Amino acid sequence: MDERRAQLLSLGLELFAERAYDEVSIDDIASAAGVSKGLLYHYFGGKRAFYVACVDAAAEELFERTAADLSLPEPLRVASGIEAYFDYAHENRTAYVALMRSGIGNDPEVADVVERTRGRIVQRALAGMGMAEPRPVFRAAIRAWIGAVEAACLDWLLHGDVPRAGVVQMLLSGVWGILVAAKQLDPDAPFELGSPPHAD
Repeated sequence: MDERRAQLLSLGLELFAERAYDEVSIDDIASAAGVSKGLLYHYFGGKRAFYVACVDAAAEELFERTAADLSLPEPLRVASGIEAYFDYAHENRTAYVALMRSGIGNDPEVADVVERTRGRIVQRALAGMGMAEPRPVFRAAIRAWIGAVEAACLDWLLHGDVPRAGVVQMLLSGVWGILVAAKQLDPDAPFELGSPPHAD
């Protein structure tokens, strides 16, 4: 059952990456999967619940793909994570744009998945910076920067008139700046700024 459910979620991610939520019907999903609507209802309870499960699966994949590559020098790890984020958003452009422009993202369960994933990314970043104990200033700084990454990625997908490398470099400069400000507000934080990160 778990394997079959995973196959259906994988298919759902493909469908919602290619078409907007409102353009995909439960009949479309069942037909593409070669299963009955009854089986989909059995696993997920309906289209909305199926979409929420797909968003959850997508969020987990995004979280895993943006993990820091520890084989890289420290300044390049952030750049690698941004590139992985942009890769994933590009591969799932339709679904990403719909979600970031609210759409069904207004659904409380979908919003909860998205916010929970943001929180996990913040915690992972803080842990990577050596902050095991709560540091509210740095938590707020990283959370704000993640919002900037989302907004910049959405703008890049929608307009494409700023080279991706330029957008990535702006985000790298942004994280440097916000961490400088956070350190000034919380000088006792166990974190020392290294060299400003660069994309190359």
